[in-house]
Amino acid sequence: MTIEFRPSWLAEELSTYQDTVARFVDTEMLPQDEEARRQGHVGHALWRRAGELGILCSDIPEEFGGAGGDFRHEAVFYDAMSRRGLTGMSPSVHSIVAHYLLNHGTEAQKRKYLPLLARGELVGAIAMTEPGAGSDLQGVRTRAENRGDHYVINGSKTFISNGYLAGLVLVVCKTDPSQRARGTSILILETQGAEGYRVGRKLDKIGLKAQDTSELFFENVVVPAENLLGGEEGNGFFQLMSDLPYERTIIGVIAAAAMEGAYEATLRYVSERQMFGKSLGDFQNTRFRLAEVATTCKVARAFVDQCVEKLVAGTLDAVTASMVKLWSSEQQGRVIDECLQLHGGYGYTNEYLIGRMYVDARIQRIYGGANEVMREVIARAM
Repeated sequence: MTIEFRPSWLAEELSTYQDTVARFVDTEMLPQDEEARRQGHVGHALWRRAGELGILCSDIPEEFGGAGGDFRHEAVFYDAMSRRGLTGMSPSVHSIVAHYLLNHGTEAQKRKYLPLLARGELVGAIAMTEPGAGSDLQGVRTRAENRGDHYVINGSKTFISNGYLAGLVLVVCKTDPSQRARGTSILILETQGAEGYRVGRKLDKIGLKAQDTSELFFENVVVPAENLLGGEEGNGFFQLMSDLPYERTIIGVIAAAAMEGAYEATLRYVSERQMFGKSLGDFQNTRFRLAEVATTCKVARAFVDQCVEKLVAGTLDAVTASMVKLWSSEQQGRVIDECLQLHGGYGYTNEYLIGRMYVDARIQRIYGGANEVMREVIARAM
């Protein structure tokens, strides 16, 4: 009997779409992954191709240029990438940007920007984190001064996923520095030709080598007043908080798929690797360790799938989303560590998938709200 990890939400109606995504991942992402790892980004052409195939912003309504699906369509893409260890594109951040626009933008903002994101003509990024403000989003120092018909932004951001390629950046900033949450707003910045906007270095991370994570700098950057997300100042913090369950469920989907991909890669390796005249997989220690890994994968799949189904139904609460982010990312690290150990020295090289998965997994416990913050969110609900 073969242990399978088919998601419960993967209905028959998604099979054709799943095939399209798998072909894109296998024929267009995998072949260029090495080059993307060397240059630190995947380039704009890959984003445009994904847009042509309708796999960007797949859960955005058709009236705004999206594919008209739901979160399950998004999850198919994250699943396919994660079980193959592909991290160069960050369609999750791109979709989070699209959802801020969909859920909080004005009608004009939605109609202008969502089709461009869905077609991959603009790559989306959200500039939250600063050198002195990470999980504490109320502490951002980037300032946007209201000049009537426009704002002037000054400040800097760091750890910005998609930052190097971004054509549209949602800038989290203070429009009233005397306030904390109530003084925060989000401005929509089109980066092309924006004077005073500068992309700094692509950060030299230990993992996610093909993913463009950058510093961003804003020096008297002018943004039209009509580009204030939602059209009203002071709502930025609450806009950010309302969409966190979406982001944290994505992290759970990525974790579950990565664990399954690591398990399957390790199962293949131990069946081929010979030691003392027999395969590594014949040893009791190997079988018992993989039995525990498979069990964790099954439990993770059940919990993550439940959260996906609740998100689609509109019933996923912030505490449960924090739980799935916390637990799945912690288990991802533990499972992949076990799998790397079974690879021996080969697991510690970049030539093997498991080595890349190992370093890529570490960030899952940090972004989307550090796991220490998740514990605090959960504890407050007790």
